[in-house]
Amino acid sequence: MERRRFLSRSAAVAAGTALAAGPFQGVAARAEHGGGRGRGYGPLKPVPDARDGAVRLHLPEGFRYRSFNPAGSPLSDGTATPGRHDGMAAFRGPRGSVVLVRNHEVNGPVGAFGDPATAYDRAAGGGTCTVRVTPHGEVLGAHVSLNGTQMNCSGGAMPWGSWITCEETVNGPDVGDDFTGADNTLLEQKHGYVFEVPVHGRGRARPIRSAGRFAHEAAAFDARSGAVYLTEDNFGFPSGLYRYLPPRHPMDAGRLLDGGRLQMLAVKGRPGADLSVGQPKGAVYATTWVDIDDPDPTFTGRPANDVAIQAVGAQGRERGAAVFSRLEGAVVHRGVVYFVSTQGGAPVTQPPPSGFGDGRGQVWAYDTRGGRLRLVVESPGDVRLDLPDNITHGPRGTLVLCEDGDGDNLMRGLTLRGELFDFARLEPVAGDSGAEFAGSTFAPGGDTLFVNVQSRAGLSFAIRGPWRRGPF
Repeated sequence: MERRRFLSRSAAVAAGTALAAGPFQGVAARAEHGGGRGRGYGPLKPVPDARDGAVRLHLPEGFRYRSFNPAGSPLSDGTATPGRHDGMAAFRGPRGSVVLVRNHEVNGPVGAFGDPATAYDRAAGGGTCTVRVTPHGEVLGAHVSLNGTQMNCSGGAMPWGSWITCEETVNGPDVGDDFTGADNTLLEQKHGYVFEVPVHGRGRARPIRSAGRFAHEAAAFDARSGAVYLTEDNFGFPSGLYRYLPPRHPMDAGRLLDGGRLQMLAVKGRPGADLSVGQPKGAVYATTWVDIDDPDPTFTGRPANDVAIQAVGAQGRERGAAVFSRLEGAVVHRGVVYFVSTQGGAPVTQPPPSGFGDGRGQVWAYDTRGGRLRLVVESPGDVRLDLPDNITHGPRGTLVLCEDGDGDNLMRGLTLRGELFDFARLEPVAGDSGAEFAGSTFAPGGDTLFVNVQSRAGLSFAIRGPWRRGPF
C-alpha cells in the first residue's frame, strides 16, 4: 500500500511539474487585462435534451447533451435526490463508467436527507450524492455519500481518490440566526468546515477542523507540497485565499488529516492589500503567508451571523492578509492555482452587484513554486464575463468558467491566449431567475463535460461533442 501511494504521489507531482516551462505556463502566461474575444466552438443554438426532447441548453454546432438525476428523483436506496446541485468532480469508474461526487447547497435546519443515523447533524439538509453514470449521462447507480452538513457549495477533487466538500456557512447553535432568519439553535453541530468523501463508499462525517471554520467555497490540491488551497466566499464582507498544511502529506497518508496549520495569503510589502478593486493589466505580486491562530472558533453569547462569519478572516487581516471579493471556484493546473473573484475588479455597470465588490469578476493565478500571484483576466463588462463562479480546466488547459450573472447564464471558456468565448447558455428556467451553471468537470479522458444547474430544483448534464476542433 505504501509503495502504491508513493508511486501515485510521484505521478501526481509529475503531472503538476513535468510539462511546466515556467511558473505561469498556459493561461496565466498569455492572458491580457479584459481578455480578447475568442472564436471558441462557434455560435450557440438551442439543442434538445436527449432525455426528453426539451430545450435546456444552447450549445455550438455538433454538441449534444443528456440531463439526469433531477431533484426529487430516487437514488438507488430510494432516497429522494436533494436539490441545489452545486460543486462536483468526475472520477474513473468500473467498466468505462464515470463516478460523480456532487454537492447539494441546502441551507437551514430542514432535516438531513438519507439515513439520519449517519448524519453529521440530523437537522442539516446539505451533503453529497455519489452517482455512477455512463459517459452519455445514463444513471447506473446513486447513493448518499455524506449527509447532515449545510450549504455544501464547491470543493475539489483529490488525486488519492476523494472529493473535499466545503460548507459555505458558519451556522451552528453558538451563532445567531442565519442570514435567512432561520433559527440556528435547531442545529446540533457547528458548521463551516471541509469534509472528505471517498470516491467509493461514504464519507465519515468528520470535519477537518484545523482547515478552518469560515464560508468555505472551493479546494485545490498541490501535490508537490501537499497543501490544500481554500477559497472563501464571504458574500457581504472581505474574503481571503487560504492554504491548509496538513500534518502529513495526503498522498502518503491516503487522506486529509486534521491537526495541520491554516494560513492566509498576503502581498509582500503591502499589508492588507485590497485586490478586490480594479487592477492594472498583467498585475503580478510577490506574496507571503500569515498564520491563523484560532482556525476553529467556538462562540459565546451567540454573536450575529455577520460577526461570526468574519472571525477567522479577521485574524489574517490583522496580520496583513490580502483582501479579495467573493473567492469562489479554484483548480490546480501544472503547479498553478487558478481561482475566481466573483465580484472583483473595477465597476463596469450601474448599479453595482449586491454584496462585497463592485466589479463583474476576476480570475487570478497563484504559482505554488515561486509564490507569485498574477491577474489573469478582469471583466471589462458583463457581456464578456459576468460574475464567474465555479471553474475547471479542459484537457488542454483552457479554463471553463460557470457564471452567476443577472441576465443570461453562460459557461465561458478562457483560452491559453487569454481569450474569452461563450460555450453554453442556459435556457431560462420558468419561475427561477436565479438558476445558474455549477460544478463543471471533465470526465477522465476529456470526452464528456459534466455540469449541474443549480436552481430551486436542480439537475445534472452530460455534454459531448467535437472537443478537438476547439480549445478545450
